[in-house]
Amino acid sequence: MGKRILLLGLALLFLCSPAFGAGEIKVGSINDMTGATSDVGKDMALGIRECVAYINDHGGINGKKIKLLLYDYGYRVPEAITIYKRFRDYDKIAMLSQWGTGDTEALSPTVNRDKMVALSDSFSGHLCDPKKTPYNFVYGTDYSTNARACLTTWYEKVWNSAKWEKERKAGKKPKLVCFYMFSSPYASAPIKAIKDQAKLLGIEVGKDQDVSLVALDAKSQVLGAKKENPTIVWHGNTTMSVATAVKDAYMLKLGADHIVNNWGFDQNLVRLTGKAGEGVIGVAACAFLGMDVPMMDEVIKYTKKINPGVAPGRRDIRTVQAWVKFGMIKDALSIADKKGSLKGPAIKAAFETFRDWVPFGKPGALGRSPVTYTATDHRPSGVSMVYSIKDGKIQLLEKIDMKKKYADKWASWLGW
Repeated sequence: MGKRILLLGLALLFLCSPAFGAGEIKVGSINDMTGATSDVGKDMALGIRECVAYINDHGGINGKKIKLLLYDYGYRVPEAITIYKRFRDYDKIAMLSQWGTGDTEALSPTVNRDKMVALSDSFSGHLCDPKKTPYNFVYGTDYSTNARACLTTWYEKVWNSAKWEKERKAGKKPKLVCFYMFSSPYASAPIKAIKDQAKLLGIEVGKDQDVSLVALDAKSQVLGAKKENPTIVWHGNTTMSVATAVKDAYMLKLGADHIVNNWGFDQNLVRLTGKAGEGVIGVAACAFLGMDVPMMDEVIKYTKKINPGVAPGRRDIRTVQAWVKFGMIKDALSIADKKGSLKGPAIKAAFETFRDWVPFGKPGALGRSPVTYTATDHRPSGVSMVYSIKDGKIQLLEKIDMKKKYADKWASWLGW
């Protein structure tokens, strides 16, 4: 009998030990490391692990460690649903880090019913209306705002410049054509918004071109667009296929300028396009890796500390985005934990206290514009950082506040 009591005592001691999760907060992360968007997803996943290591090395969540559960879903929505159910039912995560628009929007009814806060790398405007998606948050300015901002910046700074003076004097109107994968929820998310913005600016809209997320050839789409005689092309895919389309447009002398969604615009685009990429305009959620902004030294330090075997040339802005995202997760969990609850409603309420939030409490950190959420609007910001490629380098072109610029329309754009 005494032996049985001793064994029971040892078992209880073992189960209560830190190895079994005492003092840990579980965060589930769904990532694409092998699928159609892995060209940008792999770097994001590396950055997430590095940022979590940094957070845990610097006190965690009020002394509690983040236990990261990171899974690759290969950009397959059914796989994401299966992973989420495991996170919810078996792992008992506190909150969810998601990746794509397809899986985030597909899981939205479920996470909202479960009251599970989900912070996504999809910046789909459809996820920003708390009346419809109260437990969904995005950490970057939403795709629709970014698309409007890119087109507006191009119109004001490029179309109205000396470059297009001859065409303007001849009475030509600017014309937009959109290149994106029609069946991709991510790529198609801001199309309604950018066409609405074109109408506001007096820009004609031509026929869309269907370009796969894994396209290695876009000549037929470029030739199709050429019939439209566009002055500006919107690219809604990720880096590899955007580079393909930009290079083919250059080779076939399309003659149009290019604007790009944030997941298609990075240092890899510069490297892949060469001369064809000169003048390309894109939007970014934060600073690019290596830019002189607060916290960048820590980001670079942890790339070397946690993933020293990864070639530096593979790392870019996605790593920095991971730090913005998990910096946000850290602060929301810290607020909720201090108030005594890590349940979904408490974490949601914590996010909704963010007012001009900046990563790790440092103004200007990681180049992220300050974030504000409210209980009625989950768009994190109306500010878009618009960059261009000049002399083979990414340079800031315009910091544009669409909320301020279109104050009379901002409220009506929620949920687009």
